[in-house]
Amino acid sequence: MNDDRTTPDPDSPFRPDPGSRDEAPQFVLPLVVRIERGSPPARTDALETAARAVLVMLTDERSVGDGEWARAVRDWQDARIRKVVRRARGAEWRRAEALPGITVTGKAAEVRVFPPVPLDGWPKDLARLQVSGTDLDDPDPVPPADPGVPTLWLNPALGMSAGKAMAQAGHGAQLAWWELPDAAREAWRAAGFPLAVRTADPADWPALTGGGLPMVRDAGFTEIAPGSCTVVADHPALR
Repeated sequence: MNDDRTTPDPDSPFRPDPGSRDEAPQFVLPLVVRIERGSPPARTDALETAARAVLVMLTDERSVGDGEWARAVRDWQDARIRKVVRRARGAEWRRAEALPGITVTGKAAEVRVFPPVPLDGWPKDLARLQVSGTDLDDPDPVPPADPGVPTLWLNPALGMSAGKAMAQAGHGAQLAWWELPDAAREAWRAAGFPLAVRTADPADWPALTGGGLPMVRDAGFTEIAPGSCTVVADHPALR
């Protein structure tokens, strides 16, 4: 199946054309990746850590029920699901850490996720951080994902900056979380949200996009064309 011909959910939070979600006040989930000048994280490590950070935010006790972040999280999820990744180092990172949020660590990557904020209401210490320039590489070959580990498959035909890919991986993790049954959710959370992010083999991409798994279709605000399928979320419980 050609993914460009797949009809998106008419009220998807990622659909490229206007829908009912656009009528709601718009919020954004800020993520900040630590990139020190001499020791940047590997790209795949950063992508996986960002995806886990989104899941950690969604399930934190402050984000649900009557928690202090719950209203912001609900308002964010009722509108477009926007995520923006910025980069910080040194004093910038220390200022970001002082704001309410959660730092999630990977093998070496550190990503801090913050409760959603209005689209034009970023905290000053986050608003000043750079979005562009979040370019990371994998210095070593990336091994295949372990069998049975939830995997977020990136579209092999799209070139995305690390920051853009981190946001897209977060979208994919969130869609998988929404579609999982309760027992699978609890098991995933109890295990610490193990997951992998990999670029799909071009030969496998049609089967992934045609297999009924959650797919992210980008709204096209940055870098790529509206409607592009960026990620397929493959969780064993969804097959």
